[in-house]
Amino acid sequence: MVFSELLQAVRQCPQAVVIPATWGQGRASFGGLMAALVYEAMRARVEATRPPRSLAITFVGPAEPDVPVSFEVEVLREGKAVSQVLGRAVQNGQVVTLIQGSFGSGRDSRIQVAAEPAPQARAVEDCQELPYIANVTPEFTRFLAMRWAFGGMPFTNNRSREMGGWVRLRDETEAQAVSEAHLLALVDAWPPAVLPHLSAPAPGSSLTWTIEFVQPVADLTTLDWCLYRAQIEHARDGYGHVSAALWTAEGELLAISRQTVAVFG
Repeated sequence: MVFSELLQAVRQCPQAVVIPATWGQGRASFGGLMAALVYEAMRARVEATRPPRSLAITFVGPAEPDVPVSFEVEVLREGKAVSQVLGRAVQNGQVVTLIQGSFGSGRDSRIQVAAEPAPQARAVEDCQELPYIANVTPEFTRFLAMRWAFGGMPFTNNRSREMGGWVRLRDETEAQAVSEAHLLALVDAWPPAVLPHLSAPAPGSSLTWTIEFVQPVADLTTLDWCLYRAQIEHARDGYGHVSAALWTAEGELLAISRQTVAVFG
């Protein structure tokens, strides 16, 4: 199943979604997909005039592939402009992914500050792609194309504080409009930015993740490349603190991200 088919599955039957092993990430399902599916269930409970502003995501435990997952949503509060919503992915009676989301309509304001410009990057065709290699790269990378423009690939002993490049979905049968669910997958596709500092493979995963969306979302399709850059702010004792952002190819800011990652190396 490709990404769009899984989004459709959670819309149609959120009580029992089976994520195939092709979306695996080690012993777990790809975290960006889990976040996107919980978000889709949450989005269905909030009126369309209130787009998502911020999501706080906790990966409580690994979601096993090929085992049904239930997606549960609780609307905590609906104010005049903002809705506070809690979403959970539950498997085998245990919460595996938890999201607290803030959805809010726009309001008149005298404050307007433009985003910092996007970083300069080499053209897509000049950047090295991370290929999908069975039993080497994570299974889910068959569905996402990543081309390195900043820093190094994982486990290359590259001590840069930044990492990233171009990213988009692949293997979709036709172009579709990009939503916040797609942005979640594009941002989380990238490995933790601390992994290039290692010279040999070691596990690493996100503990918590906060992402904020710039509204309205730019007019993009799933065939368009986006630019991602992560920057390590601090790393020690097996934990890294990483900030990141995602832009369109034209330099328009799409999302701002922050993660706490655990690394076992």
